Amino acid sequence: MQTVRSDTRHHDLPAPCQNCAARHLGICGVLTADQLSELTKTTRHVRRPAGEELLADAMPIASYANVLAGVVKLSKVLEDGRQQLVGLQFAPDLLGRPFATQSRVSAEAASDVDLCIIPKPALENLLRESAALEHRLMMQALRELDEARDWMVTLGRKSAAEKVASFLYLIATHLGPSEGEPETTFDLPLSRADIGDFLGLTVETVSRQMSRLRVEGVIEIENFRHVTVPDLARLRLRCG
Repeated sequence: MQTVRSDTRHHDLPAPCQNCAARHLGICGVLTADQLSELTKTTRHVRRPAGEELLADAMPIASYANVLAGVVKLSKVLEDGRQQLVGLQFAPDLLGRPFATQSRVSAEAASDVDLCIIPKPALENLLRESAALEHRLMMQALRELDEARDWMVTLGRKSAAEKVASFLYLIATHLGPSEGEPETTFDLPLSRADIGDFLGLTVETVSRQMSRLRVEGVIEIENFRHVTVPDLARLRLRCG
């Protein structure tokens, strides 16, 4: 089994990787400097504006992408055009399913996003060679599975108030400051309509529950989208 050097020095890394905030927690965190150097020969960094489609349902997969910053929303579209928001991705998630021939979801930039585009052959060849990379990707997939199961409970059993609090807590813990900080501030990556779609609630119910949380001092809201959570523990208690 391939071992991974744990003493890779910062200056040994390719220039694009040296200041990548997502590298250590993402799939690239287990790669050696040599593997990163080889991979970066084929990768490119791009920025996509909010609202741009990144991947279409049933679209042939030619590349994958590491999410470096921002939020990506995943949707399923039925044959009659109805759409359901089924998930969100944050840094350092991998967008796309390795070894699949076509996409199973639609992906759209919910906010401005920074992506590291990796050609399909480059990542899949590296996966075949690196047990550490395969393990990291498996752990990421299992984490997403656990989160999906938790979200099934949210959608199926929680009250409207608990659903909205759970959504805000999800965003706060992914976009806020480092773990352990009691206060966090972020911009909502979704509109009220998208939040309602994600939670199975009407826009009016979402707005009413957010207003309730604001009046009770659990959150602060400016300009409809800029949210401050003074005490994450207090918000977590509202999640049920």
